[in-house]
Amino acid sequence: MGSAFLCIFLVICSYVTVNGGYIKYNTGAGVVEGKLNVHLVPHSHDDVGWLKTIDQYFVGSNNSIQGACVENVLDSVVVSLLRNPDRKFVFAEMAFFTRWWYEQSEEIQETVQKLVDAGRLEFVNGGWCMHDEAATHYIDMIDQTTLGHRLIKKEFNKAPRAGWQIDPFGHSAVQAYLLGAELGFDSVHFARIDYQDRAKRKEDKTLEVIWRGSKTFGSTSQIFTNAFPVHYSPPNGFGFEVDDFSIPVQDNPYLFDYNVEQRVNDFVDAAIVQANVTRTNHIMWTMGDDFQYQYAETWFKQLDKLVHYVNKDGRVNALYSTPSMYVDAKHATNEEWPLKAHDYFPYADRINAYWTGYFTSRPALKRYVRLLSGYYLAARQLEFLAGRSLSGPNTFSLGDALGIAQHHDAVSGTAKQHTTDDYAKRLAIGASETEATINLALSCTSSKNSGQCATSKSPFSQCQLLNISFCPPTEEDIPEGKSLVVVAYNPLGWKRTDFVRIPVNDDNLVVQDSTGNTIEAQYMKLDNVTVNLRNFYTKAYLGKSPENAPKFWLLFQVSVPPLGWNTYFISKASGKAKSRSGYITVMDSPQNDSIEVGPGSLKMSFSSTTGQLQRMFNSKMGYVMKTVLAKLESTFNDFAFYQVDLPVQQSYLWYGSSDGGLDSQPSGAYIFRPNGAPPTVVSRSVPLEVMRGPQVDEVHQQFSPWIYQVTRLYKDKDHAEVEFTIGPIPVDDGVGKEVITRMTANMVTDKVFYTDSNGRDFLKRVRDYREDWNLSVNQPEAGNYYPINLGIFTTDKKSEFSVLVDRATGGSSIKDGQVELMLHRRLLFDDIRGVGEPLDETTCVENTCEGLTVRGNYYMSVNLVGDGAQWRRTTGQEIYSPLLLAFTHEKMETWTASHLTKGTAMESNYSLPLNVAVVTLQELDDGDTLLRLAHLYEAGEDAKYSTLAKVELQKMFRGKKIKEIVETNLSTNQEKSEMKRLNWKVEGENGDETAPLRGGPVDNSTLVVELGPMEIRTFLLKF
Repeated sequence: MGSAFLCIFLVICSYVTVNGGYIKYNTGAGVVEGKLNVHLVPHSHDDVGWLKTIDQYFVGSNNSIQGACVENVLDSVVVSLLRNPDRKFVFAEMAFFTRWWYEQSEEIQETVQKLVDAGRLEFVNGGWCMHDEAATHYIDMIDQTTLGHRLIKKEFNKAPRAGWQIDPFGHSAVQAYLLGAELGFDSVHFARIDYQDRAKRKEDKTLEVIWRGSKTFGSTSQIFTNAFPVHYSPPNGFGFEVDDFSIPVQDNPYLFDYNVEQRVNDFVDAAIVQANVTRTNHIMWTMGDDFQYQYAETWFKQLDKLVHYVNKDGRVNALYSTPSMYVDAKHATNEEWPLKAHDYFPYADRINAYWTGYFTSRPALKRYVRLLSGYYLAARQLEFLAGRSLSGPNTFSLGDALGIAQHHDAVSGTAKQHTTDDYAKRLAIGASETEATINLALSCTSSKNSGQCATSKSPFSQCQLLNISFCPPTEEDIPEGKSLVVVAYNPLGWKRTDFVRIPVNDDNLVVQDSTGNTIEAQYMKLDNVTVNLRNFYTKAYLGKSPENAPKFWLLFQVSVPPLGWNTYFISKASGKAKSRSGYITVMDSPQNDSIEVGPGSLKMSFSSTTGQLQRMFNSKMGYVMKTVLAKLESTFNDFAFYQVDLPVQQSYLWYGSSDGGLDSQPSGAYIFRPNGAPPTVVSRSVPLEVMRGPQVDEVHQQFSPWIYQVTRLYKDKDHAEVEFTIGPIPVDDGVGKEVITRMTANMVTDKVFYTDSNGRDFLKRVRDYREDWNLSVNQPEAGNYYPINLGIFTTDKKSEFSVLVDRATGGSSIKDGQVELMLHRRLLFDDIRGVGEPLDETTCVENTCEGLTVRGNYYMSVNLVGDGAQWRRTTGQEIYSPLLLAFTHEKMETWTASHLTKGTAMESNYSLPLNVAVVTLQELDDGDTLLRLAHLYEAGEDAKYSTLAKVELQKMFRGKKIKEIVETNLSTNQEKSEMKRLNWKVEGENGDETAPLRGGPVDNSTLVVELGPMEIRTFLLKF
């Protein structure tokens, strides 16, 4: 009897232990009025390269570094979403999604389309990557976002509504209004804001704000902004990745560790904590983290249980949600929200930890990205002019590589070295294919033979290593009877006069323009620093040693029409007349205490004793703002002669990098932390050589064995071009170094300076000050650094001193009258933010490795106060979009007989206004033409150019008839007329804001586009 009972008992217990019973979880909850609603947003943050390359992350290889596989995430999420119709998921990075999407069967694609249509899989952000916001140019931000948005529109007919910038290390004003409101987003969400800022906002319940990033557009481009209370991960204890340590909800009463009540209490407690720092009865929980949901069911099972049991408990309401659902719920409360202006830079995550080093980290990659960005813009124009080829090379691979490179661990310089190498490799492959595309397009557009457009061959070649004097077509001996043909293409919308500088081996050359007129040229001998760079880096990049270095730089002035080209011919001088069109630069031997240089209106004086810059002097005839004239009590008309004479000193210094000290926080790829000592001056006495000529004067300065500088002052230019060569940075002393150039002007600037936001707006910066909270200063240098993509300037009551840059970098004004740029960094410690490597870049040739040498340019100008904007905006465009040069050899007569030596896309004598830029001109896959036009000035920035501009489209496209024009949002995924915006109540608003000046609708009969200050308008055209 006893044995029989025991047998029955064991059978029953065995059954209920293994099978606690099926539970159907009630997960269909929506918003409940009167309760605290906890919006659970499942997501996976998938870096487009960081510790591994993008492809390693996608397929899940190299897992010894990080166990991450995005392919698994998407496979797994789709299966889990199908198991429960209430589940939701958001995904951001389309560079990953497109890899996955085109590998799927038609059945899986149809299933995913249904999930998207039902709102269960929602695309957030929707760009190719989650771009950085400090080291990116606004054109790159637009391009990479458009790539992703057009894919989503094509495959799903959807337009993302939410910005999802959860991981970038600070947030820009341009992100708010341009890459937010102007895209049609209702909101933007992110995690990283300064630790002092976050503490204040939690106390005031101002984590969520209405952000007006543009002082020009004000409330018309505002956006609801949600800064997370902690991070983009869930509250502690609620992460459910398969290898997580959080305690799952154990709801089988027949198993040990039943904990439903405890887990519900934990949930409610965490929800109340967040509710206490958030307005309204809606809070968002970001249920995910880096590369999560690789086995999605481990998450969704727990979320199903939490929704079910929390709602059964009844104290709060839990629901599956998305950012757009959350924002709709917030909007429905009719709450008044606090206002936020400017940006969220700089960012520190704790004391002594300012993430301002990455503004400069990996400066060579930053330059490569910026160089190819302008190249991509020009290439798409030429591709349009020639007609996009359905076969053969095209620009997509460069667009793809640039899209990936905008990722917040790519152009930021914060990825591992092997990943950075992968970014550069992709860019190089894209550049190579785009070069072939450009060569064919130039051949087609310039040829008088229409059959040339059908050929797959082009006579042209280009020189990607021109900055280190490597350019085989110009170095070759010009064949007898032939000329070196130089075709210069101008991507700007206005006529351009500029200088071409190429390496040659002969100083007995004649330069002729497209009409056969001989033009003046100037020769300059190659310096030894350039020769050494050429020998080492050409072998490093190409794997072979170059020929002997050329003897000279040949410089001549060119004039190129808007969106057009001009041709120049270089040939050997015949007969006895040596250097018939050339002037060999002469070296100046200083006789006085100071040396004045400059063939034009801009002069600079240097000390003949110390070799250091002393003054800048600008005198010119030109348009002067009436407000400037009034300050000067001038009786001149608006067009007047004026001069600025400003004492300026320039030197190189380096900050010693902290090794971490007592709080174990070193300087690293992300973080700039000096070691506390004043920056070291590289040299107070600088050997100096002056080279003079009719086109350009050059000042060569050797600051140290590893810092060389050439300052060039051109005829007809209002600025000094400074070419720096820095490296290898010595670290034999065990000290990492962060190298700066510092310009000190005799100006009273009252702590104020101005830096650009992603190349668009200039924002006022005040040293040791934050607009939104009382700053506790713990890092006086690093805490005052800001990102720079266009430039930095200071003003006083008399003058402006401006510096423009050729790549993303960091800069500041640490003392009144000073401007400094950080140009290079070489560090010996990791800064403990995940990358796991010190920022110590090296280059190897065979068995020789040395620290990276960086070459680049910055540009200095002095103007009367209020008169510098014209130089900054126009020159900034010329820096971003340099002349594109292509070379070949042919008899001049033969070439002129078979080719158009000069041409433009526009009607003759027409050009765009000087305050308008062509941001995009591109033939799309569907045959439409994408045109973006940008006004370059802010409201009130310049009396002449901060005005309504007009572009006549029919004159812009000579010989083409526009049959249809549709204005769209910034990324072309919705028509402008169909965009809908949520209207938000703002604390303290009284409705008396002046409406911004914007262009009106385009009349189909006149086809005139109007643009107000800072306005970017996007059109799809059919010809």
